[in-house]
Amino acid sequence: MARTTVSFDSAGIPLAAHLYTPDTPAPGPRPALVVGHPGTGVKEQTSGTYAGLMAERGFVTLAFDAAHQGESGGLPRGLEDPAQRVEDFKAAVSYLTTRDEVDADRIGLLGICASGSYSLAATGGDHRVRAVATVSTAEPARQFRLGADGTQDPAVFQALLDAAAAARSAAARGEDPGTMTMFPETAEQARALGGDHGVEGFEYYCTPRGRHERSAKTLAWESIDRMAIHDAFAAVPLIGPRPVLQVIGERAVTAWMAVEAHQRATGPKEIHWIKDASHVDLYDKKQYIDPAVDKLTDFFTTHLTG
Repeated sequence: MARTTVSFDSAGIPLAAHLYTPDTPAPGPRPALVVGHPGTGVKEQTSGTYAGLMAERGFVTLAFDAAHQGESGGLPRGLEDPAQRVEDFKAAVSYLTTRDEVDADRIGLLGICASGSYSLAATGGDHRVRAVATVSTAEPARQFRLGADGTQDPAVFQALLDAAAAARSAAARGEDPGTMTMFPETAEQARALGGDHGVEGFEYYCTPRGRHERSAKTLAWESIDRMAIHDAFAAVPLIGPRPVLQVIGERAVTAWMAVEAHQRATGPKEIHWIKDASHVDLYDKKQYIDPAVDKLTDFFTTHLTG
């Protein structure tokens, strides 16, 4: 397969992306997938991995950097804006419809981690999407409010809202509002804050295992109050009768979010569990990615044909 650097606009913000195209001959335009990255991630990390593997399976794939992140435009940098993230997926679909090698009637979404929830929301409101699948579904608003495992003390998020409010006031006075640090300095600190899940995130984003220079290590404080009022799962009932697949690790502490999304879905739906895998294992570990890609290939081949 070949990888080409492309760009397109999302609500006036230029997005940077990689377009992956199979190198095998095809009788006509191919089915295509938009692939979204986890929160703080970039297209060169796990979304690029999945985009490349799905291109090898015969799909045109588009992995993009979210607005305000990676090589994409948008200020402030490091902003996690759920509404914009959903718009980014729709803009990516629009871009794919302009490509000669893409069959505009056979487009699906594939979201990983945070993009899992955003891809579900985008599909609910965009009838151009024929099918949607997610890997390690997580909904950032829920994760910040309730914690990765859903048991966080509500006072934690209230304190974050206090900090976000103070940052907005500082910016209004012309002062530096600062940013929210996403990762501690050591794996030990990550474990103290988030247990095994925290360590796994640290090891992927902050060590040679998965680190990338453009991956966000901080978020703009206004991300917090934007997430406070957003529910990416509200649109899930609108997806039916189109199909939903969620690929989840058996050990993922975030699995409760996928289960909630599954319960809200009204059309054909499936959770496919990957044995022994955690949330982050499905980012880059071959023994877990390979069966995930097999399942995704079967799903999209079935639903993006005809």
